[in-house]
Amino acid sequence: MSAWKQIVLALVIVVTAAAAWARFYPGSNEMLSSPDKEGATASVGQPGRNRAGQAVTIVASPAGTATINDRLQAIGTGRANATVTVNPYSSGRLAELPVQSGAHVEKGDVIARLDSEMEVIARDRARVGLDDAQAKLDRVRSLRASNAATPVAVADAEVTLANAKLALRDAELALERRSIVAPIAGTVGILPISAGNYVTSQSAIATLDDRSSILVDFWVPERFAAAVKVGQQLSATPLANPNQVYTGTVSAIDNHIDENSRTLLVKATIANPADSLRAGMSFQIGMRFPGDTYPAVSPLAIQWGTDGAYIWAVESGKAKRVPVRIVQRNTETVLIEAPVESGDMVVTEGAQSVSEGGDVRIAGEEPRAARAEGS
Repeated sequence: MSAWKQIVLALVIVVTAAAAWARFYPGSNEMLSSPDKEGATASVGQPGRNRAGQAVTIVASPAGTATINDRLQAIGTGRANATVTVNPYSSGRLAELPVQSGAHVEKGDVIARLDSEMEVIARDRARVGLDDAQAKLDRVRSLRASNAATPVAVADAEVTLANAKLALRDAELALERRSIVAPIAGTVGILPISAGNYVTSQSAIATLDDRSSILVDFWVPERFAAAVKVGQQLSATPLANPNQVYTGTVSAIDNHIDENSRTLLVKATIANPADSLRAGMSFQIGMRFPGDTYPAVSPLAIQWGTDGAYIWAVESGKAKRVPVRIVQRNTETVLIEAPVESGDMVVTEGAQSVSEGGDVRIAGEEPRAARAEGS
């Protein structure tokens, strides 16, 4: 490239750089319009002032406060509030199944009956024995009234009557237990057996689920162990139906943390009045905890140096560098740990021209003050 082309290219670069400086450098207009000798001879070491001796113009916004977003999310498995597998007390032929799968039964309703002919005979025999014992006692007492029977005979007759009563109660209980009743109120599952089958005390007749509420077991990280309390509210979203959200409460907390997973077992109770939930469903559990309050600043205020993050605070028209520790980043604010109070002005634009202790002017404040004086 010839020398004159190089000179032209250098001039173009210089002009472009000057135009960019005049366009983007804060306070450049003031420096070009009202230069003074003091500004021209000012040393680079003068903090916070440009070459014209004017305070650096910056954009600042007040710091606020915000609460840290401490939220727990976990996956849990639901189960019925109570589940009972019904077995007969004794062996026998299944004579009748009055219920069907999916039916709702109340506590005490008969769900099956076994053959009971032998138990009926035993009950009737016990009644006959009771009547005979009562008649014998009456005769002995009448004889005793005429001194024809001894007191021992009366006592023996009374014992015989008591044994007859116990025998009748035993027979009636055996007959009663030939009818298999529901121990809880709930919904009958699929019946694994039908009438006519021979069953034993180990045979499952039916399974009942109390779905009036659903219990959800889930695991929480150990850092939430002290925050989770019995009775605390939570939200439960079925993974099969994400549009439906249920409200529940913590019903039980385990007494130790699992050493392998470093998690704590928690049980929640979800009301199920519409019977729309089933045992075995998976839920996404959400819990919110009241977090600590921290100063909140704009993300543009965060600067980085060799020693970490910091911000520029404005105090009495001067810039002050404040080291910070970032606690949490949100969409519109950054929560920090620093000696900053709510309402303190923090530099958000023009921080590249600010130095420690330098004079700064917040853009827009002087025009507002001038308008206030003019009014």
